[in-house]
Order: sequence, then C-alpha cells, then structure tokens
Amino acid sequence: MKHATHVKADLLMIIVTLIAAAGWIFSLKTMEVMPPLLFLGVRFLIAGLFVGLFGLADFRQLNARQIKKSLLTGAVMTVAMMCWMVGLHHATHVGVGAFISSLGMILAPIMGLLMFRIHLPLQNWLATGVATIGLACLSLEHGLQLTMADSLFLASAFGFAIQFNLNSRFSTGIPIACLTAIQLSLTGAVSLLVGLTQESWPPQFGTTTLGWLLASIFIATSLRFFLQIKAQSLTPVKHAALIMTLEPVWTSLLAAWWLNDAMSRIQLAGCILIFIALVSGRISFRRGPKSS
Repeated sequence: MKHATHVKADLLMIIVTLIAAAGWIFSLKTMEVMPPLLFLGVRFLIAGLFVGLFGLADFRQLNARQIKKSLLTGAVMTVAMMCWMVGLHHATHVGVGAFISSLGMILAPIMGLLMFRIHLPLQNWLATGVATIGLACLSLEHGLQLTMADSLFLASAFGFAIQFNLNSRFSTGIPIACLTAIQLSLTGAVSLLVGLTQESWPPQFGTTTLGWLLASIFIATSLRFFLQIKAQSLTPVKHAALIMTLEPVWTSLLAAWWLNDAMSRIQLAGCILIFIALVSGRISFRRGPKSS
C-alpha cells in the first residue's frame, strides 16, 4: 500500500477519533432531555437517510450480495450501538466508559483471526491479559462485578470489534455511502421501534437540545461513520485500530474538562493499564504482514 494512502488513512482516522470523542458529549447533553433508544433511533435514521442521499446513483447498482453484507454489518452495529447508548445513559464515569468501549480495538484483531484468519501476533494476546487486569481495577469500587453500564459498554465492545472487521472486509467492494447509509438506517429504524415501545417522548424540547441533537446526527454520526468506513477501506484492520485508541484519550480529557468527570486512583490505574494494552497490542502491525 502506498505511503500517501497510509498517511491519508491515518489523518482520516485521527479526525474520526476526535469526532467520536465529541460525540460522547453531544450524546450526554441530548440525553438530558431525550431517552436513549429514541435518541439513537432519531439520530441514526436521519443520519442514514442523509448519507444515502450522496449514494443514490450507487444504490441502483447494488446487487443482492452487497445488500446482504451491508445488512449483516448493520445488524451487528444495531446491537452494539443500543448497548452503548443505554450504557452511556446509565454511566457514572464517562472516561471509564470510553476506555471499556475501546476494548473493541483490542478485540478487533482477535475477531479478525477468528472470522477471517487475519494474522495475530503474540503481543496481541498479552495485551488482552493486561486489559483484563485494567477492567478489574475499573470495577473494584463496585465489588467484583461490573456495573450495568460497564457491562453494556463491554458488550458493545465485542459488537464493535466484529463490525470493525466486517467494515474493513466489505468496504473495498461496496460503495462507502451505501454501506454507511444502510448500517445507520437499520440501526436507527430498529432503535426507534424498540424505543417507541419502551420509552416516552420528552414533554419539552428546547432549542439547546435540538442543537445537540443536530450535532449528534450530522457530525458525530453521518460524518464520523462515513469517514471511518472510508479510512478502513484504505488501511489494514490492525493499523486502523491503533489510531482508534486515541478516542478514549480525547473522551477522557473532554469529560474531565467539560463534565468535571473525576476518576478515583484505582480507576485511573485501570484506564492506564487498558491504554497500555490498547497501544502495545497494535505496535506489532508494523512488523507483521499486511492484512485487511
């Protein structure tokens, strides 16, 4: 793969991590008024339709196999996003949740090995062990079990790891706008249907909340996922996952600054261990064979 392509992919992924970190804040502010699943449904359905407008010509050329692959990836995204959104709604520490969710970047190469036999060096297995210790540190304040929010974040991490591999595998053969739009629309439609049966619309909806909602739709969803899938089409899974480890760093800094989201020393130690695992688990791609 050409150096210029790698640089382009790196820059896109860095932008994605910044947008994703801001998305945590957008989501928290919107959910001060809107319940999580209705928010997720409105956010992703509108975002999916918006992205789809840019791929109308490509949609006419899609075959049944491409649609099936897009729907499969969208189904995985739906479950992962619903777990993430409900977890965020109940979270007490945004920075902690960001680190747990980012375990998906540790799991991505492991899932790649299981799903597509992508080469996985020993260093990735060692990183998983370090991350497990970090998770234990994060959950000590709540006893030996994870909180409900932490458990949902962990479940979403597994889903994002699978989706990450599917996107990398399918994005080279399916138009990016179509693949993105189908995933977002499916996630939005399912979440909206479930939300309508479980939640209620807010009685009041001010202009401030509308602003956060629009930022979530067009910046943290439409732009973020389009750029992410585009970048994944240009670089191997392990390379993209390394860059994505920046997301919890930005999220923790934003949460500390914007939300005054302090963490205890043991939780901070857990985050540090997970961050070490995230980074060390990706360094090996530089020496290993290229794979996607």
